[in-house]
Amino acid sequence: MRSRLLFSAFLWIISEAHVILLTEMFGEIRTPNFPDSYPSESELTWNITVPDGFRVRLYFMHFDLEPSYLCEYDYAKVESEDQVLATFCGKENTDTEQAPGQQVITSPGNFLSLTFRSDFSNEERYTGFDAHYSAVDVDECADKSDEDLMCDHYCHNYIGGFYCSCRFGYLLHTDNRTCKVECSDNLFTQRSGVITSADYPNSYPKSSDCLYRIELEEGFVINLQFDDVFDVEEHPDVSCPYDYLKIKAGKREYGPYCGEKSPGRIETGSNSVQILFHSDNSGDNTGWRLSYTVTGTPCPDLRPPVNGKIEPIQSKYTFKDQAVISCNPGYHVVKDNVEMESFQIECRKDGTWSNRIPTCQIVDCKMPKELENGFSTFPTAGNITTYQSSFAYSCQEPFYEMVPNITKPYICNARGMWINEDIGTELPVCQPVCGKPSFSRSKLAKIARGTIATRGISPWIAMFTSESRNPFCGGSLIGNKWIITAAHCLHNELSPDEPVLSSSDLIKLSSFYVILGKHRTLKKDDSEQVLKAKRIILHPDYNHTNFQHDIALVELSHAAFLNNYVMPICLPENQPQAEDHVIVSGWGKQFLTKLPDYLLEIDIPVVDHTLCKTVYKNVGKVVTEDMMCAGLKEGGKDACSGDSGGPMVTLHYQKKHWYLAGTVSWGVGCGEKDSYGVYSNVYKHLDWIKKNTGVLY
Repeated sequence: MRSRLLFSAFLWIISEAHVILLTEMFGEIRTPNFPDSYPSESELTWNITVPDGFRVRLYFMHFDLEPSYLCEYDYAKVESEDQVLATFCGKENTDTEQAPGQQVITSPGNFLSLTFRSDFSNEERYTGFDAHYSAVDVDECADKSDEDLMCDHYCHNYIGGFYCSCRFGYLLHTDNRTCKVECSDNLFTQRSGVITSADYPNSYPKSSDCLYRIELEEGFVINLQFDDVFDVEEHPDVSCPYDYLKIKAGKREYGPYCGEKSPGRIETGSNSVQILFHSDNSGDNTGWRLSYTVTGTPCPDLRPPVNGKIEPIQSKYTFKDQAVISCNPGYHVVKDNVEMESFQIECRKDGTWSNRIPTCQIVDCKMPKELENGFSTFPTAGNITTYQSSFAYSCQEPFYEMVPNITKPYICNARGMWINEDIGTELPVCQPVCGKPSFSRSKLAKIARGTIATRGISPWIAMFTSESRNPFCGGSLIGNKWIITAAHCLHNELSPDEPVLSSSDLIKLSSFYVILGKHRTLKKDDSEQVLKAKRIILHPDYNHTNFQHDIALVELSHAAFLNNYVMPICLPENQPQAEDHVIVSGWGKQFLTKLPDYLLEIDIPVVDHTLCKTVYKNVGKVVTEDMMCAGLKEGGKDACSGDSGGPMVTLHYQKKHWYLAGTVSWGVGCGEKDSYGVYSNVYKHLDWIKKNTGVLY
């Protein structure tokens, strides 16, 4: 069985030169006639070839050849290509003979040759040798002896061979062992940067052509600065034949550079630079590193405008540099008659600035807004309105007062706004002074059976007259363009069973006048102001059958001119209590007979509401909660026909001003005993009055 397996493993090809070719992966080699004596004058050669990636391992199981000095008679010679690896003879090692013993011989490549030779005679019987060979895998990755077979980055061994691979970012060269980089499209557009050879400061890759481009706008010039450490493979006699670095800038070229001398600083004079670095398939140099900067076309120095500044401040400005012009507080930039907070200019590639330096103009707050019924006062002549100037508002005293009562001036701030320390940018209001007549009340007269009121003592009273100037009702001025009066004064006469009023039932605006500053009834006074009505507003809950909510508002066509004889009455903060004294004024007929010559007024007490309701209930009349009563039990002082809508006022003792408590509404007779005058309670209607007129005081 062993003999069949052995011979099936061999391919014997015997030529005339007694050369036997062995190509199997293993086999056995014996001398002729083994284990009998080998013949004399024999020479055989076994050439063993295994596939690439393998080596041949040879060892002897039995060895017995004729011994001789330096194996000159019989021998076994092991060779690889042209190299003799060993020559064996004898049986054991001596000083002059070498026997293989347990020695294993491995070929350096995939070929090994074994030659057996015997001379013409043998003094004794020698049995020859029995040798075995086998193909063994070569670990090329562990073999560092041949640099040409080494991988650049990674080596991977397999049975019969090996292959190389590269780190991320590298490509395997066509030689299947060298790693190169793809570095032909490196573009730099920033104004500064750093460029190095690949893997710097480690060895740069082999068999690579790297192109680095720096591209900037026209107007920039690129400057290169190589580090002092520079290591590119060179040749002692030929200029950069292996690896080299070349630079192209515009029409100029620099290099090639190699060796250990750094190119240093290169001022290219161009805005476009190409850097080419070439490496061949050998070498182990670290490469190079450079930093680049740019300089731009210089622009003229800048000087800030008067009262202004420039940021950033630089000793030199070049292409693309920007400067922002702004002004000191209280000034603003003016460019082409346009005001702005700041203005930016840029250095252009031709060395000029994109715009001229603008000017700084002092902030002007302009003339302040006018106050209605007020005016502004500047501390200096000329009414200066620029930065940090000031003015103060005041009202037309004594008939208007400032609300809120600010005492500090307005200052023109750096943003061009008038600012008051107390209220900021808000404006005060000139509010009419109310309830403070210019004339003092020395004595009180009567309306019914009364005497004349002091002229100007009730400057808020208004007279309603027909187109023929016949008086028919009274009213009270609030603010400077609103009159409070009785609702029944402003509509045509209606029967008790008629429905609710409509707008067509109101008297026409053109059919009556409102006269302020009036004292004499029918004669004209030099203090009169005759005004037309713009609008009539009756209380929405007014009932003409029982005079409930008998109150109305009349808006004047224009504001009244306030003076000693025309002044508004104040609105109430509360309502008077029983026994409080009130004053009622009017031009009504005395005892329903004739009109008085002058304005009359009475001083009467407020009547308890429950008492008044009881008195009128006895005569079939209703006093509602929005009404109030005033008068004397014994009679003699009362409003009368023509006094309707006129004021009932009382004094606020703490604030020392008069306020409107009620308006004349209705009654039974004039000044009768056990009969009181009935008035609309203004306090009960206060929210409605303020909502419609905007008068809040």
